[in-house]
Amino acid sequence: MMNRVQLKRSGILKMALSGSSDPLLQQEEGEVGSKQPSFLLRAVRIATVVSLYWFISITMVFLNKYLLGSPSLRLDAPLFVTFYQCFVTVLICKGLSLLASCCPSNYLDFPSIRMDLKVSRSVLPLSVVFIGMITFNNLCLKYVGVAFYNVGRSLTTVFNVLLSYLLLKQTTSLYALLACGVIIGGFWLGIDQEGAEGTLSWAGIVFGILASLCVSLNAIYTKKVLPAVDSSIWRLTFYNNINACVLFLPFMLLSGEFQTLYHFDKLGSLYFWGMMTLSGLFGFAIGYVTGLQIKFTSPLTHNVSGTAKACAQTVLAVCYYEETKSFLWWTSNMMVLGGSFAYTWVKGLEMKKVQEEPVPKANEKSETGV
Repeated sequence: MMNRVQLKRSGILKMALSGSSDPLLQQEEGEVGSKQPSFLLRAVRIATVVSLYWFISITMVFLNKYLLGSPSLRLDAPLFVTFYQCFVTVLICKGLSLLASCCPSNYLDFPSIRMDLKVSRSVLPLSVVFIGMITFNNLCLKYVGVAFYNVGRSLTTVFNVLLSYLLLKQTTSLYALLACGVIIGGFWLGIDQEGAEGTLSWAGIVFGILASLCVSLNAIYTKKVLPAVDSSIWRLTFYNNINACVLFLPFMLLSGEFQTLYHFDKLGSLYFWGMMTLSGLFGFAIGYVTGLQIKFTSPLTHNVSGTAKACAQTVLAVCYYEETKSFLWWTSNMMVLGGSFAYTWVKGLEMKKVQEEPVPKANEKSETGV
């Protein structure tokens, strides 16, 4: 009997980016008679992984909000916060690589990482998009509330459709376009309601739109750059973040953040540096738990889980900050979440239909006899 081949995390995330179906099913298609875990064990695993994903993702948003816009902290240096998070990720990647070289592969499976300037230059175009993605995400969170953060960055799906057509010449079905229309309607209704409540930040809206655009571009360019790092997501993570650390320095200088840090009264606080380091750890961990969630469920279920997590995050933010929202404000959130769920569901059905279509054999002649 064949031993079960363990699926590498790099392979999991690669298949997630390429929109493949359930990686576990693909991995085990050729296995005959392999023993399946009990339903209870699988249910407990899935519940644990999904809960871990929710916890890390939601906690990271609240932690970043504290670092970026807390009245008690009073730190106006969003680029430095983002730079430090990238720096922590580089250290973790290098540390795990060194640890993996000393441990048996069945204890720690992590690729060997070393700095290669040629590879770094190959990854550089993606790194520019990556910097835009993480920077605009943080800037959006700095200027809007956590409750509105999901709506402010809700146009990622719409940009996915638009860029797929413009760059990849891929068309989208009518039902998927209708789902995008619902998302856009919820986005504009949310802006209207934020304005009615006097909490609208146009800077936050612009940064949210730019973040959504960069998220879509990042997914597209990641597929093109992966071969340069031997299709290893962890190597790509290392090079992206080390390039970002270098590129952030001139931007921090031009924005005057070095002077801001010089006058920052909590620069010597262990609590401040502890929170900064924790945010970097959570930033690295979200990539790991995303891979775990896809491994134990599927890319489709992962997207549904992300939509449900966004709903829970919004409710938690409203309760935590003791905010009062109107019915139309909640309607805008439900439109965004409902449109995102509908789009995910439609794309999942379309993918399943394509997979179920019979593939003609190469040696079979067509009906015309040609």
